[in-house]
Amino acid sequence: MDRMTPLDALFLEAEDEEAGVSMAISSIAVFEGPAPATEEFATLLQGRLPLIPRYRQKARQLPFDLGPPVWFDDEHFDLDYHLRRTALPAPGGDEELSALTARIMAARLDRDRPLWEYWLVEGLRHGRWALISKLHHCMVDGVSGTDLYGVVLDPTPDPQPPIADDWSPQPEPTTPALTAAAVGQLLLTPIRQLRLVASGLRHPRTLARSSWSVGRGLLALSEAIRPVSRSSLGGSLAIGRRFAFGRADVAEVRAIRHALGGTFNDVVLTAVTGGFRELLLSRGETPNRLSVRALVPVNIRAPGEESIRDNRVSLMYARLPVHIEDPVERLAAVRAQLDNLKSAHEVDSVALLTELAKHEPFPLLAPVYRFAARFPQRSVITVVTNVPGPRQPLYALGRRLVEIIPYVPIGSTARIGVSILSYCDSVAFGVTGDFAEADLDVLVDGVRKSLTKLAGAASAV
Repeated sequence: MDRMTPLDALFLEAEDEEAGVSMAISSIAVFEGPAPATEEFATLLQGRLPLIPRYRQKARQLPFDLGPPVWFDDEHFDLDYHLRRTALPAPGGDEELSALTARIMAARLDRDRPLWEYWLVEGLRHGRWALISKLHHCMVDGVSGTDLYGVVLDPTPDPQPPIADDWSPQPEPTTPALTAAAVGQLLLTPIRQLRLVASGLRHPRTLARSSWSVGRGLLALSEAIRPVSRSSLGGSLAIGRRFAFGRADVAEVRAIRHALGGTFNDVVLTAVTGGFRELLLSRGETPNRLSVRALVPVNIRAPGEESIRDNRVSLMYARLPVHIEDPVERLAAVRAQLDNLKSAHEVDSVALLTELAKHEPFPLLAPVYRFAARFPQRSVITVVTNVPGPRQPLYALGRRLVEIIPYVPIGSTARIGVSILSYCDSVAFGVTGDFAEADLDVLVDGVRKSLTKLAGAASAV
């Protein structure tokens, strides 16, 4: 039995069935054909399960929130339940694949089973097929979820042998046992807090430097409380989702950053900013400095920790400069703002708050999580994630993986989310929307248009 971290528990608590909020993350892996038989893929997956313990574990919340939710073995684990098969209607293009993904991702995962599903999808154009991975955010974040492709798939067309499996499920813990263990952990909380304070006092200079950095970060975070301008981008969520996606080339993004400056993330975030500008203009709304504030997750893993299967992210709250018409000036504004947020240690402050939450009594944290997830805030209008995917080709039963298209969940009053994922030489932009957002293609086209203009400016340098 394992306990969730407070951050993992936050994603579980953030789910709201009444508001139509599912906190599952996803990606669509598109392969060259023909599609394998379900039994063939099940055999492949069965041989990888020893490397992914969470796939055979269930999550359980404790009575009265005495402790964080726990993971325990599913004694009745059934792989057939989690591996599903469907087919796209003709012509099997991007629109059909987007509509299927939206329907799959709108439904909450069954809390009485391990929190994941794989969907084998036939009928894609050019004789291709897809694998839609649906994983609860309490299990993985974008980086660790993407890393699973390297576990399930093969680095060459020749399938690797299955992993020896001697798994035997441990009995499910009883409610009295869980309650007693949680109470014991609560009684130890003051001792752990005193040790934390004592550790800091033993290194006063380090504590002072850290406190100064965190103070600056918290001051920067206070800006994120300021409401954004009212627009059609915010509001309550319907029960249902829409999804759309677009594509770009890694080489194109690199050429832009080398010619115009900035990082890979700066360039793609600028393109997303251009997409939101186009969307607002198409709706007859005037973009301004406070139209769009984005929650930008930041991976805080050390090198080599990509395979750790929990959530290890911090956050930045970035105002997207949708009011700037010129794409080169827009890139400069994005760069300047992200540099300021980094120098203000906003990421460090959020990471420290997340770490300190591990030393707080969970009965105090749980109601705060629920309130934050359901409070109709007006400070964040979207989430924008950028995850680097595999750099080398991967294969499933000898079929080459062609592209990976990411999906990010939305919640609260943020009606649109954007996810970016690179694989080999390609970049995919996935846009999730509330069901009422019927014009997501305008945002996707705006991202593409913004990149094209930036590439033109870069070639002229």
